[in-house]
Amino acid sequence: MRILAVDDDDIALDMLTMALGEAGHEVTTARDGEQALHALREEQHRMVITDWKMPNMTGLDLCRAIRADELAGYVYIIIVTSCNSPEEIVAGMSAGADDFMTKPFNPDELAVRVRAGERILSLETRDMVLFSLAKLAESRDPDTGRHLERVQEYCGIIARRVNKKIESQEGFEPSFVRMVFQTSPLHDIGKIGIPDTVLLKPGRLSDREFEIMKTHTVVGASTLNAALKQFPNAAFLRMARDIALGHHERFDGTGYPLGLSGRNIPLAARIVAVADVYDALTSKRVYKNAFAHDVARSIILEESGSHFDPELVQIFADAEEEILDVRKRLSETEQAETTVAMGAVAGK
Repeated sequence: MRILAVDDDDIALDMLTMALGEAGHEVTTARDGEQALHALREEQHRMVITDWKMPNMTGLDLCRAIRADELAGYVYIIIVTSCNSPEEIVAGMSAGADDFMTKPFNPDELAVRVRAGERILSLETRDMVLFSLAKLAESRDPDTGRHLERVQEYCGIIARRVNKKIESQEGFEPSFVRMVFQTSPLHDIGKIGIPDTVLLKPGRLSDREFEIMKTHTVVGASTLNAALKQFPNAAFLRMARDIALGHHERFDGTGYPLGLSGRNIPLAARIVAVADVYDALTSKRVYKNAFAHDVARSIILEESGSHFDPELVQIFADAEEEILDVRKRLSETEQAETTVAMGAVAGK
């Protein structure tokens, strides 16, 4: 991992560089905050280890500048300080620091703190890999637009409200909301196994074609289950599998592929079901026009208790303004991207 070490003391900087290099990291150095910001803008660094007290721009000032800047990916920041009073820790965390280390540092402690930062950064990498996999499946269907992004955002909104409202009923883990947001884009990963003649058909599917299309739930779950066997403790893979398999189940038991009902359907799959159908209703397809929000909202409400979990439908209705804000924001982004793409084509 490439780490940026920042300190105005040459001896301290050399010791830090040597310890990080011996641990196998690529190290860039800077002797003040301005040099550090320049280095961050020129090349990507996943971690910054900075002294607190420096002339011109302190470590806290550097933290604030990093958090305010438009950098590619999250930068993990460790502040090195001569003392770590509660007041300093509060000030540092408020400025955007992730961890602290006391001077003079112990190389073993440094290695442990860097590894802790790597674990945090790996979560972002995992998010990107999961989303890339989901995009791979979506790329076969040119008519979906920003479907994954919209469904992911809607699921995040609903999951956060679920976590507040019915936490006591279903026993959430603290990571529940994040995992729903993280894994929901994989709901249609199984479509990668559906023939183009069915997936890309410009019109409604026949009964036989629809039966083929329905198998994307099982294909997706089988794919993720194979990964889960290799990594049995990966809770996010377990949730992704449950979502892929269960997002077309119906609360009254008339869905597919297993005909599960009620709370036998995993909660994450119930959440994705609401978000996925809402987005499908409000999106244009070759075989239908997009429904207005009010029409889609009415359909969701009417199918409370039949297609959807009634509690989730109520949460969806309560979150209407947030849902509309996301829809508007992503719609504007999609339109802007389309305009740029058309301009690029016209310029060729």
